[in-house]
Amino acid sequence: MSDNNFKTLDDIGDVTSKRILVRVDLNVPMADGEVTDDTRLQALVPTVTELADKGAKVLLLAHFGRPKGEPKPELSLKQVVPALSRILGRDVSFLPGCAGQVMAVETRKLANGSVCVLENTRFHPGEETNDDALVEQMAKLGDIYVNDAFSAAHRAHASTVGLANVLPAYAGRSMERELTALDKALGNPEHPVAAVVGGAKVSSKLDVLRQMVEKVDHLIIGGGMANTFLAARGVDVGKSLCEHDLADTANEILEAADKAHCTVHLPYDVVVAKEFRANPPTRTVNVHEVAADEMILDIGPAAVEALSDVLKTCKTLVWNGPLGAFETPPFDVATVALAKTAAALTKEGQLLSVAGGGDTVAALNQAGVADDFSFVSTAGGAFLEWMEGKVLPGVEALKRAD
Repeated sequence: MSDNNFKTLDDIGDVTSKRILVRVDLNVPMADGEVTDDTRLQALVPTVTELADKGAKVLLLAHFGRPKGEPKPELSLKQVVPALSRILGRDVSFLPGCAGQVMAVETRKLANGSVCVLENTRFHPGEETNDDALVEQMAKLGDIYVNDAFSAAHRAHASTVGLANVLPAYAGRSMERELTALDKALGNPEHPVAAVVGGAKVSSKLDVLRQMVEKVDHLIIGGGMANTFLAARGVDVGKSLCEHDLADTANEILEAADKAHCTVHLPYDVVVAKEFRANPPTRTVNVHEVAADEMILDIGPAAVEALSDVLKTCKTLVWNGPLGAFETPPFDVATVALAKTAAALTKEGQLLSVAGGGDTVAALNQAGVADDFSFVSTAGGAFLEWMEGKVLPGVEALKRAD
């Protein structure tokens, strides 16, 4: 998709005294009443600051946890307000609802340039079903709708799709940045394109793999998934994590890659251990030398070097999932090494690198290179569905809006 398929804040005009419903992601991890990771709060700062500075009444819509359509005090968004106020460097108020006439009266009373968090959208059963009546009640609170939550764009909910259909709708700065980066990575990428797809199970990423072989020049498969592909090719993977029942599927994907002239890279040396724990005795062996009582837990140094050489020939990289069991040392070595290569190539201006998904962000942070990638998406499900080539309802609704 290209930038001009949807309107951004540049198209919004004068917003003084306008009530703007901004869909954001406030679904942050909390412990003892404190926000433990404020990445998602930082993401909304540019949009909220820009609109408030222009005199709008900024009303933040979001879900928090899974209250299943009924109010639960422990899932109130009120608890996020202090952290948000600190990050924005301005007062943030709170309203105990997000729909209806009573709340609409309250939103009109707010001062121009103010920021207000509305209560958890999922306290309403109609949120997740995109119920027309709820959309109508929500729309009473605002004059304009802005979606700044790509991470919720794969959900066709009242606050992500419904409002975009009934109010003038725009993409916020975070959403705009995300869509622009994703377009450059897979929509209209500069070739050659490489994709790193890792993780434990092929079954969870079948659609991604099928999509990638059609779109990229090099598909690098890591994690437990690589074992399934090795086994499908007749390699004895010992007691490694492996979905032996998916051998036929793995071979189908390899055949599809051949037809599409996509080179699939599987490791030819691996790091093995007899038990899965931190720092056990390990061996680095050729994939054909894995013993029956050993499990593959990372890819080996020769494979990493070969993959680094592949990245040096590419212009674009999309990364989702680690190459080994990266949470457990020393099985993070390959992921960290390849991430550092990608980061260095990005810094030199040779590579556009886009990464996404929870494990991936954690792995890049562990390697200390997340800031050196061109773009790192914090969206889990939405990023995965985008890689699968699926239509994201929240994005489609912005495209339709006029």
